[in-house]
Parts: sequence; C-alpha cells; structure tokens
Amino acid sequence: MGAAFFPEVTVNGEVVPQALIAAEAQNHPAPREKPGLAWRAAARALAVRALLLQEARRRGLVAEPEALGAGLHETEEEALIRALVEAEAAAPTEGEIHAAWARDPSRFRSAPLWEVSHILCACDPQDEAARAAAQARAQALAARLSAEPGAFAGLAAKESDCGSRSAGGALGQLGPGDTVPEFEAALRRLAEGELTAEPVLTRHGWHLIRLDAQAEGRELPFEVVRPRLAEALEKAAWARAARDLVARLVAAAEVRGVDGLSVSSGSDEAAPRPSASN
Repeated sequence: MGAAFFPEVTVNGEVVPQALIAAEAQNHPAPREKPGLAWRAAARALAVRALLLQEARRRGLVAEPEALGAGLHETEEEALIRALVEAEAAAPTEGEIHAAWARDPSRFRSAPLWEVSHILCACDPQDEAARAAAQARAQALAARLSAEPGAFAGLAAKESDCGSRSAGGALGQLGPGDTVPEFEAALRRLAEGELTAEPVLTRHGWHLIRLDAQAEGRELPFEVVRPRLAEALEKAAWARAARDLVARLVAAAEVRGVDGLSVSSGSDEAAPRPSASN
C-alpha cells in the first residue's frame, strides 16, 4: 500500500514527510496483509518524536551527540531529545537509593554455587527413536540408582556419555547460567544430596542429576549493591519523565493524520534512555 493511501501527518502545523514514515514503518512489525498497521505505528512514533523535538527547540536546548559504543553515535535529534528528558528526569537521591535497598536487603545476594554430578544418556532430541532409546536407558539407570544410590560414580564412569565420566560424573562447581536452562531448572528443585527422580531432557540428551552440595548466595551490603540499584532507579525515573512529558505535549498539541496518539505511542522509541555511564 502506497503512501498516497494515508493522510498527511502534521504536528502543530509541521508536516511529517511520508517518506520518513515509510522508512520508519520497517521498524514496526505487522502482518503482510495489513501494512497499514505498521504505517500507523510509524506515524504515531514520528508524531511523538516531532513533539519532543519541537519542545526541545522551543526551550533552546543544545546537546552534543554522545557515543553509544562500538563506533556508534547519537544523531543530533537523538541528542536533543535526550537533553530534553534529562531536564525533566530527577536523578535519585542517596536517601532514595538507600531506602530502595533497605525495603528488602535479602533481594540482593551473590549467586549461589552448586557442586553437581550427572550421568548423560546422549541423543538428538529431534530424533524420536533415538530420544526414546536414550530415555529408556536413562530410566533403567535411575532404577538402579534408586536401589543402590552409592553406585552413582561407578555407573557414571561406565555409562555416561559425558567427559565427566572420568571423574565419576562430577561437573565441579556450577553457578546460574553455567548450564542449559532445563538442566538448571531441575538442579534448582533438588535438595543437597538429592538425585532427580526422573531423567531430565536437554538439547544434549537425558540427564540424571545429583546435587552434591550447595552454597547459598550471601546477602550483599549496600555499598556493593548501590551502583546497580542507582542505575535501575535512574532508568525508572527516566522512563517516568519521558511518559509524563509526552502526555503533557500530546494533550496540548494539534496533531492531524494520526489516530490513537497516546502516552505509549512511541515515547520509548523517541526518548533514548540513559546509558550506564550517564
């Protein structure tokens, strides 16, 4: 559907070029049979962007584009919008940062560590016959271990398809993210010394997992948590300021050719958030 099928978009009398809307529409997924949805989303986003730029220029703001990393820099318009939202967003105070931590210090802990052993019956999970055969083998091993838990290391040495068989199935210390999600999810349900009741399927095959020992993460002091918490509060303040600013500008604006313009219509895209270094 060509641009001629859509109305001209104006923001306080300023025309948003249809070529610009067409280019922006590429960033708004929509069903192929409904290209108008992408066009309208792009028009709303660019209308909000125009409102923010108009306000930045009305205030006489000047901003130098900042580096975004990996050789990328803000455009001049992005820098102006950042400066506008920075003028609206109040940085969190030390008292607010400390209060956010003090509400529940137990939320801030170091990662747990697990000592883990396993027996792997390898297969390609996409191969139905191989998956079933490996599962049957793993279930037979689980039955043997149920009757003789002390045989784990010996069975791992003889039966496991993982290189850890040379260590009786021991994988050593693991932390969050060190294994595939299915393995970690099963591991988190185990008590110390417990073996999974049923084999666990991952992309590598079927596992019998034993949690040999665990060290719970320790509660972190405020001094360690503060930088991360301050950054989170700053980003939340930035998002609130952008939403509130857009709401005020939309309420006072004369926008034509755009339906459903609201606080959520592009404010996130139009107002870049602060980086960790801000």
